[in-house]
Amino acid sequence: MYQEPPVYLLPFALGDLFANANATGCITLADRYGLMAAIFDESLPEDEKRSIDRLLRAICKGHIKVIDEISAMA
Repeated sequence: MYQEPPVYLLPFALGDLFANANATGCITLADRYGLMAAIFDESLPEDEKRSIDRLLRAICKGHIKVIDEISAMA
């Protein structure tokens, strides 16, 4: 049976992701992979889980756009 390798979240990655999303108004492909890693992290603190929920609500309401670029840097 094939088992996927574990996904590890870099320290402070979520804080940077939230700050960038709020500053640019968009979430990139790299940001989405960071969110995926965070969601699979069972040891994620409750305040960071709530931050993810707020970010997802902002995306659903259209306040933050999802773009297919690797980075928001141009």
